[in-house]
Amino acid sequence: MSRSQETAAPVLVVDDHPDIRLALRILLQSEGIPSIDVGSAAAALDAVARTEFACAVVDLNYASDTTSGLEGLELVTRLRQEAPELPVVTMTAWGSIEIAVRAMRLGASDFIEKPWNNAHMVHTIRTQIAVRRMQEENRRLRAEAALSREAGDMLRLGESSSMRRVLDLIDRIAGGEANVLVLGENGTGKSLVAREIHALSPRAEHPVIRVDMGTLPESRFAEEMFGEEDRPTPRPGRFELADGGSLILEEVGSIHPLQQAKLLRVVEEGELERCGGMRTRRVNVRVISTSNADLEAAIRNDRFRRDLLYRLNAMQVRLPPLRERQEDIVPLARHFILRECRRRARGAMLLTPSAERALRGYAWPGNVRELEHTIERAVLLSPRDDIDADTLSLQRRADEPVVLDSLTLPEAEELLIRQALERHGHNLQRAADALGISRQALYRRLEKWRARTGLAPID
Repeated sequence: MSRSQETAAPVLVVDDHPDIRLALRILLQSEGIPSIDVGSAAAALDAVARTEFACAVVDLNYASDTTSGLEGLELVTRLRQEAPELPVVTMTAWGSIEIAVRAMRLGASDFIEKPWNNAHMVHTIRTQIAVRRMQEENRRLRAEAALSREAGDMLRLGESSSMRRVLDLIDRIAGGEANVLVLGENGTGKSLVAREIHALSPRAEHPVIRVDMGTLPESRFAEEMFGEEDRPTPRPGRFELADGGSLILEEVGSIHPLQQAKLLRVVEEGELERCGGMRTRRVNVRVISTSNADLEAAIRNDRFRRDLLYRLNAMQVRLPPLRERQEDIVPLARHFILRECRRRARGAMLLTPSAERALRGYAWPGNVRELEHTIERAVLLSPRDDIDADTLSLQRRADEPVVLDSLTLPEAEELLIRQALERHGHNLQRAADALGISRQALYRRLEKWRARTGLAPID
């Protein structure tokens, strides 16, 4: 990043002396920091109403009152009211501890005495800009965490015994401080479990920072995780942003072996140095990792450190694939239907019996994520107030196992007949041959199905 790109929002400079405004404008411009300067409190409030600023540098003494600082203190109060997130740095040639304390109590972020030291002025402004960015990032992440509560609640829809065991384990380990490793196939909801552990922990009011290790470039690993000191505006890394809270390392098995030693030290000792810096910083972070990889196999192939796995795997949660928790498929589908109908502002939709049978009979290689996308597509495409098997359009792969153990005998029979008819272009003789029964026996079963349901037979 070039200096000119360092901050998109300008700095607001407020002083009634044109030469001071010019001096600050030149100083900031030389540092690649854009600025807008005004000569009065009224002009400052008008500027804040029209423009977003990264920071404000405000003189406390004006021509009408050159010593008390009251006009400047009033401006600080108004700025805090009009733009609560705006960092305000105050300055005065009549500096005193009393004025400084009053300005800080009113919400000023820092205090500089005239004549200023250029390096100190620039450092103070950069620091306030960086702090504001961190605060904005934390607010965004907290808002994201609040939105994910719906997704966390989705975990509680599980009716299967396997998911009940998982939920019980989550409830028991969330209150501790041990690092957690969440294992499972792609799409099983590992990130949801990680966020749920944080949400139920004593750290819930602190940040939860998520890092997708599979997409993090190796060349940027240290800068992103530990921060950068050797740049115009020092930047904290993910560990510092998560201080006091939780750090979710998604697909931790993707970390390059050369970077694992760097990660091990922070996980083990809670200490790091920013890139280009010398000062050791301490962080208090609970690490919650997820992986769909066989980490033991990765250790045997020298692609993952065993000592790092020990540190990450103090507690382990293993999520079952959706095909092993079939009691949860229909409740999850109904949840996704309700959510999608609300999102699209359309009336409630129901699953037909044929749709429920198709959902339970499918192996879901993409797990919950595939189910979610299937329902979103069905709600979008269905012209009626219900969703049937045809609308779901579940396409079974040739190598995909048939899931029958949650179906009743009539449902399993119907599913096998439907699949045979689809494979053989609805030719009754070929379908009957594939099923090992006569054409007449197949036809009787179709008629029996029509009599039982009152609907048209399987086509």
